[in-house]
Amino acid sequence: MKMYVKVKMTGCKLLCLFLCCFLWLDCRAMTESGFTSPNGKISLEMPAESAGQPLYKVLYADGTGQYEMFSLPVIGILTTDGGGSSLTLESVSDERRFKERYKMMSGKRKSCSNEASERVYTFKDNGGRRVDVVFRLYDDGVAFRYKLYGLKDARIKDEMTTYRITPGIKRWMQKYDMSYENFFPMSNGETGNVKHWAYPALFQAADHAWMLVSEANIGRNQSASSLKAGENPSEYKVFQAENKVQLTGTWESPWRVAIIGSLADVVESTLITDVSEPCRLDDVAWINPGVVSWVYWAYNRGSKDYKIVSQYIDMADELDLPYVLIDWEWDVMGNGGTIADALAYAAERDVRTLLWYNSSTAWTTNGAGGPLYKLNAPENREKEFEWLEENGVAGVKIDFFSGDTQETMDYCLDLLESAAKHHLLVNFHGATLPRGWQRTYPNLMSVEAVYGAEWYNNAPVLTNKAASHNATLPFTRNVVGSMDYTPCTFTDSQHPHITTHAHELALTVVFESALQHLADRPEGYLTQPVAVRQFLSGLPSVWDDTKLLSGYPGDHVVLARRKGNVWYIGGLNGTDREQTLNVDCSVLGKKRVKILSFEDSGNTSQPWVIKEEKMKLSDKSVQVRCQPRGGFVWKVEL
Repeated sequence: MKMYVKVKMTGCKLLCLFLCCFLWLDCRAMTESGFTSPNGKISLEMPAESAGQPLYKVLYADGTGQYEMFSLPVIGILTTDGGGSSLTLESVSDERRFKERYKMMSGKRKSCSNEASERVYTFKDNGGRRVDVVFRLYDDGVAFRYKLYGLKDARIKDEMTTYRITPGIKRWMQKYDMSYENFFPMSNGETGNVKHWAYPALFQAADHAWMLVSEANIGRNQSASSLKAGENPSEYKVFQAENKVQLTGTWESPWRVAIIGSLADVVESTLITDVSEPCRLDDVAWINPGVVSWVYWAYNRGSKDYKIVSQYIDMADELDLPYVLIDWEWDVMGNGGTIADALAYAAERDVRTLLWYNSSTAWTTNGAGGPLYKLNAPENREKEFEWLEENGVAGVKIDFFSGDTQETMDYCLDLLESAAKHHLLVNFHGATLPRGWQRTYPNLMSVEAVYGAEWYNNAPVLTNKAASHNATLPFTRNVVGSMDYTPCTFTDSQHPHITTHAHELALTVVFESALQHLADRPEGYLTQPVAVRQFLSGLPSVWDDTKLLSGYPGDHVVLARRKGNVWYIGGLNGTDREQTLNVDCSVLGKKRVKILSFEDSGNTSQPWVIKEEKMKLSDKSVQVRCQPRGGFVWKVEL
């Protein structure tokens, strides 16, 4: 009996000891559940809980120190059935690492690669349902998303995710508007009455520590999000647009993305497409990006005038551009011809056409341009796209969408899938910011979502702000995807521009867009020197690589893009004073090269300094003097 009892007690002790060890290891795993990016520069810590919530911190080390880029004092997604609050951590997965390589049809580079570490943090909410928060640490940033389980006819009600950043640091943020057409003023957090912000948002934590916050991989049954002001100027809460879908089973959110590193790391990053779904098209051979002549900027509603449209077809023909965009009101074209005549005229000159459509979800009355209501119903959309394909039209520009709602996101996906079926390129205007669809549906060539040159038509504001704005966009809007700014105008629209000719030409290199629209009048290009015309004729719109050589938001930028064995280098002076820009030639290698350069002359009657020379490059920087609001372009043949 005594031996039985002794053995029994020993078994209990062993069991208790085992349980204590297990619980100690489990608690240790939960308190030491942070991890790092593959290169070790970015780390995620979960050091404690705050008011019952897990508190995540993201740190970045750049060799000079370690900086807290942001913390997440609040996380979670609330649903209309009352779920999603009071998250309790249940487990943390083992760390998983993976590598990926993929090809892009547009963007900063053709061949993309990434490497990441991943952990899944599993919670239970107030209703006992499982909630996963998946964190990925890449060498150039952090991405995380939610996965909700056990939903039963519930809708997404609210998202609680809140970014907390260091008070007082510089930030460049755009006031929210559903067209994403605003400026990115720099502030230290004092923003007056603005309480709603659009992606992307740029933050500078230290001299060489930067972060760009956005989101990626919008799918069906998901709305896009933005940022609402928190309780203090250093907190930003994720705000999801309306989602009407009743959800049952599991649901995933889009990825919340923070690109982190040096300013060059941010500009060169492909993190938005890295976390997006792979290409869903079986055949992409028909997708051909290119440069486009565009009628709207100079004549506003010129696409209903056949004679003016013909001039832009002739311009595309003379400059050897592959495309012409026929903008709104082509369905009521007159003055010598109809849209059928315009399509035939372009085909005779081997110029492919792109046609404008109203999405018919936002602006449909009070002067809204047409064609209207052609693409909304699936049967009408298929009929229209079939007609376009039969008539040799290469693509569509679709305009005036109604914000970031789940319903609008699903409509955009419908348009992309249907257009691909009929071999049509797509350009979204008056639409949401790019969030990775250019990888999943590579027929998406570009998106507006920018305060671009079109605004010279509408208001006088851009005249004095353009130079600084142009020198901000490479660090903000254009980081996340192709940007249809419609650059490079030498004459004036309704309101004048005061940037130099070299600045305007540089926009075609500095701004990335798979369909690069040249917006000026035909004579604005055709009266330029031969070298300028030849440059535009040979201008690529897709790139093999992209490098930031120097820059600071709003002040200046020097950006290099490579196509084959040719580097195109564009520089912008964003200030109202003369400025010398440095060109770091180390990216080009120590080679003898041929450089064709376009620079400011300082003489309005003879605005160009165009030189062609051969030189031996070194690792030293070359300095280029720019006029106020000026710029330069180099075409470097290796």
